[in-house]
This record gives sequence, C-alpha cells and structure tokens, in this order.
Amino acid sequence: MSGAPAPAASRGPLATPLFRALWIATIVSNIGTWMNDVGSSWLMTSLSPSPLWVAMVQAATTLPMFLFALPGGALADVVDRRKLLIAAQLLILVGAASLATVTHLRLTTPLILLALTAVMGLGAALSAPAFQAIVPELVEKPALADAIALNGLGINIARAIGPALGGVIVAVAGSAAVYALNAVSILAVLGVLVAWKRKPTLGDLPPEHFLGALRTGYRYARHAPALQLVLLRSVAFFLFSSALWALLPVLGRRVLGLDAAGYGALLGCMGVGAIIGAVALARVRKHVSSNTLSIVGSVVFAAATLALAHVGDAIVAGGVMVFAGLAWITMLSALNVAAQMAVPTWVKARALAVYLLVFQGAMTAGSLAWGGLASRTDIATALTVAGVALFLATGVAFRFRLPAAGALDLTPSGHWVEPTVAGTPAADRRPVMILIEYRIDPIQVPAFVQAMRPLKAVRKRDGALNWYLFEDAAEPGLVVESFVVPSWLEHLRQHERITRDDHLTQAQIQRFHIGDQPPRVRHLIAPST
Repeated sequence: MSGAPAPAASRGPLATPLFRALWIATIVSNIGTWMNDVGSSWLMTSLSPSPLWVAMVQAATTLPMFLFALPGGALADVVDRRKLLIAAQLLILVGAASLATVTHLRLTTPLILLALTAVMGLGAALSAPAFQAIVPELVEKPALADAIALNGLGINIARAIGPALGGVIVAVAGSAAVYALNAVSILAVLGVLVAWKRKPTLGDLPPEHFLGALRTGYRYARHAPALQLVLLRSVAFFLFSSALWALLPVLGRRVLGLDAAGYGALLGCMGVGAIIGAVALARVRKHVSSNTLSIVGSVVFAAATLALAHVGDAIVAGGVMVFAGLAWITMLSALNVAAQMAVPTWVKARALAVYLLVFQGAMTAGSLAWGGLASRTDIATALTVAGVALFLATGVAFRFRLPAAGALDLTPSGHWVEPTVAGTPAADRRPVMILIEYRIDPIQVPAFVQAMRPLKAVRKRDGALNWYLFEDAAEPGLVVESFVVPSWLEHLRQHERITRDDHLTQAQIQRFHIGDQPPRVRHLIAPST
C-alpha cells in the first residue's frame, strides 16, 4: 500500500495527496512527451520524404512497448515498483537529453532519430505496467474507475496542450528545443517518485523469480477469458486506428500544407476532443455499458479516419480531429477499465503489460502496414482502406462483449484449507500433484464434467502445468481431478491466488458432490533425492 492512507471513495481520487501530485506531474511529463513526438515526426519529414520513414517514428515509439512491456510487467510484480519507475524515468531522461544534444549539433540522421526514440520507448515500456499497477495502491477500489478515467483525462489534457505548444516551439526554435524541454518535464515525475515513501507489500511467501514471473504472466493471460476478450477487442481496434496516427504528419505537411505549428494545432484539436470525451464519460458511464461505449468509439473513429482521407482543408480537418479525439478516449477508457477489472492484484502489472503489448504491437504492425501502403499508393487510399476495415472490425463487439464493471470479484478468498502434510515440505520440492476425489451420482457425471470446464482454466491460470479429470472404471461416480504444479511453493501460491469469483465457481461444482464428507484432497510430491 502507499505511504499515505487512501481517502474515502466519496471524496474522489484527487483527494489523495499522492495520487494528485503524481497525476499533475504526469500531465507535465506527458506535455513534454507530446512536444517531443511533434518534434520527431516533423523532423523526420525534413530528413526523409518517404511516408514509410515518417511512419517508422510511430513504430519506433511503439515497438519497444511490444518487446519489453511483459518483462516490465514481470519486474513490476517482483521488485519495488517505485524504484523501477525511477530507473525507467531516468532512462527516458537520458534519451531525451541525448536527442536534444545531437539535434542541436545538427548530427541527427533518420537512424539516430529512430534509435533514440526507441530508447525513450524502452523507458516507457518498463514504466507503463508499473504506473497502471500502482493506481489501486493510491485509491480505494470504488474509486478505481474514476482514477483510471482521470489518468485518461490527464493524458488528453497533455495531448491538447503539448502538440500545439510543441509545434510553436519547433517553428520558432527547432526540434532540439522540444527535446530539451521534454527532458526537463521528466523531472516532475522523478520528484514525486523520489519523495514517495512507499511501503512494500509483503506477503507470507517469497517473491517470484523474474523468469518464473514472466511465465506466470503469460500463463495467466492464456487462461483468463475476461482478459482475452479485452486483448481481442484491442487488436480489432488498434490495428486499424493506427493509420491515422502514422500518416497524420505526412497528411498535415503534404495535403493540408501545414507548418510545424499547424501540425501541432491539429493534434491539439484531437486533445480537445479527448478532454470533452473524458469529462462526458464520467456521467455517461453510469448509464451506458462499456461495450456500447466501445462500439460508439470505434465507429466514430472509423468515420474520422475516412473523413481525413478526403479532406483538403485544415480547418475542417481540425473539426474531424476533435471527433477523433472524443472517439479515441472513449475506446481507450472502455478497454483500460475492462483490463484493470479483469485481473487480480497479484498479477496486475504482468496482465496489464500483456494488454499494453497487444496494444502497442497492433499499433506498430499497423503503422508499418499503413505507411507501406501509402508509399505504394497514396495517403488517401491508405486511410480509406483503414477506415473501412475499422468499420468492419467493430462487428466483433457484438460477438465478444467487454465484461461489465464489477462483473468479477477478484479479491482473494482465502477459502482453501491448509494442506494436510507430514512435516513441512521444502519450498523447492518438485513437482507436486494434487488429486481431488469427488463422489458424483453416475447420472450426473456428464453435467459435472461440463461444470468443471471453468475450473480447468482457473487451475492453469493460477499455476497448474496440466489438468485432467478421470472416472474410476471400477466405481462409477468416483471422479478424480488431477493437476500438477511446478513446486510446493507454487502450490502455496495457488492458495493465495484463488479469488471470491473462483469460490463461487467451486461452490457450484461442490453441489454435485454427494456424501457426508467433503471431497478428499491429496498432495503427492516427488521423492527427495
């Protein structure tokens, strides 16, 4: 938990001094980031006329997130998140300062620009999962959705101010100036993190090792249906929405005839729309489901992408960007809240890292694809194809609906009894087989097998290497559940990971069990050597 106690949810997230300070500092830093992005995109249009090279600036920003978000999430779950965030911010600071220096000395080439952009992207990849995972530490659970929305609002306040301010500074003083200001803005976040006296969350069990934490995060994402829905919906949106982000610099310069200040103003219009959307969402979310909001956001963004493909006037394009910003924050808020609500605390940073990996991976792949298509055809064609494809991809929302807020209770239940063992097995004893014997009315066995399917995902999600269900050939109705975990320590972690929602699933299964005694549980450990 954080060093300061969280206030009552009714007072709102901003009533927490630490959350408020970090929120304001992040806005300052994000303004610097947006100024940096404007400077890089505009500088690349000067260094190379190719739309593909310009689109690669976006790819250099998102590719590190794709490659390193999951390692960053694993680190955030096994080390002190505050220290990790400080180290990541220092890495971004070094990248921004280096880019400012080489650009001031007129030594920047397309490859140097992409390389240093990737360094800052690496810092963002290492810090993003930790930033998302600490939000529940700063506010109480009822205020979590509002805190997430406030973070989105902060990002879009920066999006409204940063690009316009960055465009003016680039026009007056050049790209080196915005890189230097970005480096300075990072000091705001560093100051809050250094001052934060975070109390580490200590459990009864030792922390996981890094590689094991990586495998656990992957396994959880593979066997968590609610998170998988969010990931699928993310791919369906970001793969096609990336076209607008990747091609906007070229569109502004070549089609709309804008200078750096005009391009910054164009991005600022999107930020204004996002702010309007974030404020409106605070009320709309109470009456409209996340899935419906995501459909509206996706359709409006697709319409904005198509409109930009055929707009030749800068003022009209600015109006379109307002609607694009409104749609972007609506979709992003729906996905972020769904991702946060779909995972428990013990794996939150890793699970959110998987979400960010999919998010940025789709953005990276889309940026390269749409940049390549624009190079072979033209900007209008690429945006048109992307807009139509996004319209079609919105159809998955009717088949794969985002889970409603509060649909899952992922609070640890603690209802598993302590294992009955002779002595205390060593933590590294491996492997461990758990056998659970159920007595079922033979007529009810098919229904019981059907009811056990969700439990299979739970076992594998929380640590099982395999899972089987057997019926005794000599005694119909005696059904044995079997699963293997890597070690005794990992099985003890399963006891801590089981949630109240899982408890409800198991309660449904227990109704099939007959007899006066509960199902028999046996723990088999490989002999010591």
